[in-house]
Amino acid sequence: MSRGSIIGYDINTKMCQISVYNENLQEPESVDFGRENFQIPLVANYYKEEWTYGKNAIRMGSVKGSVLIEGLLEKALNKERVRIDEEEYEVVWILAEFIHQTLKSFDEIYRIVFTVPEMDEDIRYLLKGIGQRLGIGKENIHVQDYKESFCHYMFHQPKELWQYESALFYCDKEVICAYMLRELKTGNKGRECFVTVEKVADAQMSELEQVYPVLNIEKAKAADEHFRRFIQNIFNKKTISSVFLTGEGFENNWYPNSLRVLCNGRRAFMGNNLYSKGACYTALYKAKEMPDGPIYLDDSKLTEQISIKMRVNGEEIMYPLVTWGAHWYESDKECEVLMENTEDVELYIDSLSTGKRSVEVVSFQGLQERTNYALRLRIRITFENERTCKIVFEDVGFGEFFPPSGFSVERVIELGGSNGQFNSLS
Repeated sequence: MSRGSIIGYDINTKMCQISVYNENLQEPESVDFGRENFQIPLVANYYKEEWTYGKNAIRMGSVKGSVLIEGLLEKALNKERVRIDEEEYEVVWILAEFIHQTLKSFDEIYRIVFTVPEMDEDIRYLLKGIGQRLGIGKENIHVQDYKESFCHYMFHQPKELWQYESALFYCDKEVICAYMLRELKTGNKGRECFVTVEKVADAQMSELEQVYPVLNIEKAKAADEHFRRFIQNIFNKKTISSVFLTGEGFENNWYPNSLRVLCNGRRAFMGNNLYSKGACYTALYKAKEMPDGPIYLDDSKLTEQISIKMRVNGEEIMYPLVTWGAHWYESDKECEVLMENTEDVELYIDSLSTGKRSVEVVSFQGLQERTNYALRLRIRITFENERTCKIVFEDVGFGEFFPPSGFSVERVIELGGSNGQFNSLS
């Protein structure tokens, strides 16, 4: 590989965690920040014109006259500023410096995937912008949510762990949530496997007798019983291959009876570096260091694919210009092709939700006739929004034989977008 580090970066309101691809192990390895602690508190501290971050910032917080700044991610998203010693600092800048400090041990970063609890446009824009400040190419920075990271982590585990459905439980001081990874049944008759992760249940911690931390034996027993029933309701009539527990709420052993239910006929795992490793696997896939695997879908992903017929090494294939399972805002691309037919081109639009294929014919009327394979076209794909795809075909000439003619033709295709089509997949 030798093009630089491939990194998964887990960041939330409390902490961050980093996993980097280890070529010798051929898998992601979480960065240890001391005593098998992979988490860095998401805080900064200012004292006498010097900034410290993470655990050092917390230690400096006890020094008189220092200023501890918490909630960096939330404050950066809100475009907040902090005033220290008559000077104002943008929290976006402080967060960028925090991320820079946590990544400074990597000489060069080739590709990075940030993973966050929930995705939206603001957090994607923020983290991609910070990545570019660090000198990483825009096309090599991606942002995804925890569900997608869990999915990509599972893709690289033994298939028996997700042969049926796989469950993920998250527990912190406020809530316990259950997610389920399952394979989708689509109308696609190809060889692709499509999977998703759905939130299937949650409960406020008050419903579980405030299990974190549990100091009272009777409360612990009650919490264990509540959790056991919570699990049984979720697992009812489901075949579960494996269970993963993550979050600080599972650090105390308050759920022995629930654990027996979790482990009944299935394997259970506990740990807090699952998301950063899953993000690292995504980065590997984006870098094409990993073979194609199952395709993750959710209601933010494209459920349609646009292809053209191409001949590669004498074999006719369907080449995707727009791929299902991608985000529309990451689907702009450009390529060049030699055309056998100089009259028109057919665009094949396949829908996962309906299982049907439609064909759009783009005419090259007005273009001077050429011999076979003497027409070289540049194809540019851009998305105006989640529904509107614009495809432009432009004659770029063929060496000295045929200079560019200035001919171009545009076709706008309306796709399904996030209009409930994903929810029709079962």
